Amino acid sequence: SSLAYYLTRRGVKPLIVEEDRVAGAASGKGGGFLARDWGNAVTQALHKTSYKLHEELAEELGITSYRKIKVLSVQPGKRTKRTIDICPWLDGDVQNSDYMDQYGAAQVDPKELCEALLNAAVEAGAELRKGCVQGVTTEPAAGDERSLTGVIVDGETVGASQLAVCMGPWSAKAAEWFGIPVPMTGIRSTSVVFGAEDKAVEPFALFCGEDDRYGTHLEVYPRASGEVYICGIGGSEYVDGERLAQGEYPPGHVPADPARAKAATQAFGEMSARLRGEPKVTQACMRPCPPDALPIMGPVPGLAGAYLSCGHNCWGILWAPVSGKA
Repeated sequence: SSLAYYLTRRGVKPLIVEEDRVAGAASGKGGGFLARDWGNAVTQALHKTSYKLHEELAEELGITSYRKIKVLSVQPGKRTKRTIDICPWLDGDVQNSDYMDQYGAAQVDPKELCEALLNAAVEAGAELRKGCVQGVTTEPAAGDERSLTGVIVDGETVGASQLAVCMGPWSAKAAEWFGIPVPMTGIRSTSVVFGAEDKAVEPFALFCGEDDRYGTHLEVYPRASGEVYICGIGGSEYVDGERLAQGEYPPGHVPADPARAKAATQAFGEMSARLRGEPKVTQACMRPCPPDALPIMGPVPGLAGAYLSCGHNCWGILWAPVSGKA
């Protein structure tokens, strides 16, 4: 969605091939947490540049879920006389809480972001096509290189001089198309979303320590809509890229783990009497993680016109604008 949006701003009208639906996988099921200063020496430019772009996009596209948010570190456990209360709805049993980031974090509903970007791209001339990419066609070029000539979509060759593979963990399929390794592991992670009954959920994101009672290390993101998104609930499955390339866990068909959803519900219920209840959504996504946890972005060696942009791990939404613009 981001790449299509920025291409149309340059006068290009790309064809977007979507196998399932827009934001149907991790892009629509993430927390949407944006952290400006949490990068390391390698990724800090991605964090800072993309954080600024998110603010610009929120204004340009009218994204209502975007807002600044304070971040707390929370230690689960029994409340004591020394427990520091900062977040009003953290009114249950917590051992303590403290600020992690007061001025460099924001959030966005990732589904709203992806749909807004794609809708703007389509309005500017991009075409969205539902289908499955199965390979590419090429022709000899200078030296030992080859040039892209087409993309095979549902058995039909669509002429193309340039292709960007932005398929998250399923980008592992491109290893066969391009004849190069695309090292990737999919991390199947369950998350839950509580309902929007309380529209005035104050904007505090929580990063919680290990809760040995439930096997969780919750990340909690209340949204501007009043929804509360929770991940970090433990029990993730690591799925090798070869399994994904062979068709296991296709996009839109990544099942949640009910036991981990129950554990998250219980752990959160201990911490917040005000917001505890049953989640309205239980879901799972497949996070794309290369071996070094760094994204794979750039031209494909030996094949002119082919590019990869994948493997953004837990920072896919944050890094989306800068990845698309670059």
